[in-house]
Amino acid sequence: MNVPSDMDRSLTGNVPIEAKAVPQLIDPDAEPFVAAAVHDLAASQIPFLVAGTYAVSAYTGISRPTKDFDVFCKAGDYARILAHFQDKGYAVEVKDERWLGKISKGPHFLDVIFASSNGTMPVGDEWFEDARQLEMCGCSVRVVGPTELIWSKCFVQLRHRYDGADIAHVILKAHDKINWRKLLGYLEVNWEVLLIQLLNFRWIYPSERDKVPDWLMDELLDRLSAQRDLPLPQMKICRGRMYSRVDFQIDVEEWGFADVGGEGELRTDEEN
Repeated sequence: MNVPSDMDRSLTGNVPIEAKAVPQLIDPDAEPFVAAAVHDLAASQIPFLVAGTYAVSAYTGISRPTKDFDVFCKAGDYARILAHFQDKGYAVEVKDERWLGKISKGPHFLDVIFASSNGTMPVGDEWFEDARQLEMCGCSVRVVGPTELIWSKCFVQLRHRYDGADIAHVILKAHDKINWRKLLGYLEVNWEVLLIQLLNFRWIYPSERDKVPDWLMDELLDRLSAQRDLPLPQMKICRGRMYSRVDFQIDVEEWGFADVGGEGELRTDEEN
């Protein structure tokens, strides 16, 4: 039995939003599946957040085709969600116990996500603090807040999938709903990734640069300035593996760079 925490009980005051658009499912036959899944999720009373294309649509008004429906939950709840659906006759899979479960019926499926594949983004109670309420398939559900939505997409930079456009659109349309200090806290260790995304936004929308707070740009650029005065790191690492393990595979297998974890080569005098 899932016992709601104090955090869960406090979520009834979340700010409702009106969906600006509804994604179009690539397979129209999936619509009854999504509607049933939403009702079954709501009936479970296990905390979850609508994510993915549906969340982007809610904040930006962009309607685009999607093949599935994604939800976020805490790691401690993902097994409960899968078990709940299994009891209702759905097929369930633990695709990767580090971050992903899958619920399906026939060709249609629902992804249950509780972290990122690179380990940088565990879903926690704080994700539910700024969640917004949304009417979906006749149910009142919570959609992931724009702060966490951006965080969830910062590292999605593969050759075949890049979520930078989603980040730029969310900043453009929901900048006043983003908790910028919380976003900086989420990306504290990887602050350069945040700077890259903000510079990307400024370049895409030069007339909208004021959507990003000046204090945040000042803070990140000050960090960059301080970093430039330091000697180069001695350990050769390739953090590109946090974007794509495949695209940066050669770096760790042939070029002597360490993965995100583990040992790599030290820089030689010739490289200094």
